[in-house]
Amino acid sequence: MTEDELVVYLRDGRTLSMPLVWFPRLVHASAEERQNHRLIGDGDGIHWPDLDEDVSVRGLLRGRGSQQSIPRAS
Repeated sequence: MTEDELVVYLRDGRTLSMPLVWFPRLVHASAEERQNHRLIGDGDGIHWPDLDEDVSVRGLLRGRGSQQSIPRAS
């Protein structure tokens, strides 16, 4: 993960890169909270326990971000 992107390296050699703003919980998290993650379901997803965030590889492959709504500026 970079400051602006969620980067996932797949077993088959592909690299997926998504804008971090697609994942509001991640974009607003501290660097420490972002680094505390683990693979789930034999690598089918990623879980951030401090943030209660789960991201599926299948969703990333479909170009989907978090289903959480992104707050709009007033």
